[in-house]
Amino acid sequence: RAFDQLLMDVALHRLGVTVVLDRAGVTGPDGPSHHGVWDHTIAALVPGLRLAEPRDGTRLREVLDEAVRVEDAPTVVRYSKDKVPDDIPALRSIHGVDVLAAEAEPRVLVVGYGQLVGMALEVGHRLSQQGISATVVDPVWALPVNPVLVELASDHELVVTLEDAVVGGGVGAQLAAAVAESDRPVIVRQFGIRHDFLPQGSREQVLDEAGLTAQAVALATIESLVSRDVENAASSTPSTLGLPPSDEG
Repeated sequence: RAFDQLLMDVALHRLGVTVVLDRAGVTGPDGPSHHGVWDHTIAALVPGLRLAEPRDGTRLREVLDEAVRVEDAPTVVRYSKDKVPDDIPALRSIHGVDVLAAEAEPRVLVVGYGQLVGMALEVGHRLSQQGISATVVDPVWALPVNPVLVELASDHELVVTLEDAVVGGGVGAQLAAAVAESDRPVIVRQFGIRHDFLPQGSREQVLDEAGLTAQAVALATIESLVSRDVENAASSTPSTLGLPPSDEG
């Protein structure tokens, strides 16, 4: 019912309506019917819609102020039931994409949204401890996909996205599609909530059960890079199949 209003009554007529989503993502003890994990996929279907996931209080105020100024499209601002994290300042901002951590010659681009930005930074730290340099960014406005984010992705071997929502058709999927259509496509690994109804439990328990922890994501990322390195090494080794036998003793 609400989706029909958003799609047909607002987006179709290009109206500047701002929707504020409380209890976004995994809510924990509220129960299976109260997890706000489907809005990414739903919002991505609405033409022209802009969706933001502020990572802290400062970004929440800035984003809300910007959202209500949009007059020709619906905007969605989502935030978690959890305590608002301490402010996470950006090292720099590139046309709307906040760079939160950056190392020389990075191999991995870690993209964190909203409440999972802290986890994204922890993933980047764990990768660095294993000798894998990474860049950690927060697009702030998750939809539509910022072209700058696609350009940044092309400068890395692997892109990892973290979202407190169902991965199917979500923000990570939208970025993966945009990257696949770029001139320099790169592998995008999406980490989020599985396409299923979640059990009741604390937020930490539900995220852990879903494999959405910094340790699990970092480990999966390392395994992906190792597999990639092995494949590259194998493809660069010249094959002797089909060559005539050597005359040398």
